[in-house]
Amino acid sequence: MQRRFIDYLIISLKGVAMGAADAVPGVSGGTIAFISGIYEELISTISNINLPLFKTLFQKGIVQFWKDLNGNFLVALLTGIVVSFVSFMKLAKYLLEHHPILIWSFFFGLIIASIYFVGKQITKWNIATIIALGIGAILAYFISTLPSMENSDNEYFLFIAGAIAICAMILPGISGSFILIILGSYKTLSDAIHDVDIKKIILFITGAIIGLLSFSHVLKWLFKHYHNITLALLTGFIFGSLNKVWPWKETLSWYTNSKGAELPLIQQSISPLNFNGDNHLIPSIVLMILGFLTILTLEKIGSKKQ
Repeated sequence: MQRRFIDYLIISLKGVAMGAADAVPGVSGGTIAFISGIYEELISTISNINLPLFKTLFQKGIVQFWKDLNGNFLVALLTGIVVSFVSFMKLAKYLLEHHPILIWSFFFGLIIASIYFVGKQITKWNIATIIALGIGAILAYFISTLPSMENSDNEYFLFIAGAIAICAMILPGISGSFILIILGSYKTLSDAIHDVDIKKIILFITGAIIGLLSFSHVLKWLFKHYHNITLALLTGFIFGSLNKVWPWKETLSWYTNSKGAELPLIQQSISPLNFNGDNHLIPSIVLMILGFLTILTLEKIGSKKQ
């Protein structure tokens, strides 16, 4: 499709939103991509990166290669994602440490809206789609209850973590950052970005690229052959992830990391009325509404022809 500069600027802004979401453990950039109308194009573009594509480079030249790659789309989107993820990761860490209820409230509203907007794209409901919805919800809820592993300082494990986490990052409802926490690699990656540890960053990126190229083929095939069932499964993923982003938590057990700091190990969702401390109820409700309106805005933008 023919796109103008303003179209690519909007794609970059969608990338910024995806990167910011992926920086928060519990929120998926895939959800943002889906709502903003670029998800299937993204999956199709990634899955088309293969050996025949590189043969095109040598046989037909860089212009045809770039066109087949959908290169302008990828560059615009990745620029927004990378810039946002690297810059927002520090802010997200600060907000999660000092204002957890408020930031989770915003993303809770965001995900509530996502369930509706993703689910409404299912054109036909039947037993298969309902079962897929249930499986997705149960699976995502189970993942959200998994305890965090102690931080792993093994730099080569970042390669494996990157390959696994990237699959979650492109799935609506499942957070890549949360997967990194479960694997004990979130802090290792965060420190590597902060310290500009090139070796660790390259290991993570390499694993992520391999995982992304492999998993995108699976998603493209599912969308092609089981479109409604796949949408139902993804809607279930988003619904099941609500437990993770519920703002009010009670910590049941703690663990001590390698630096002697105590961190939550197992948490459960509780009523804001039973929360021990300031529940920030009014500002939390306002932020939930703001999160909902954010998705409403992105969906309206995504519905426009790019």
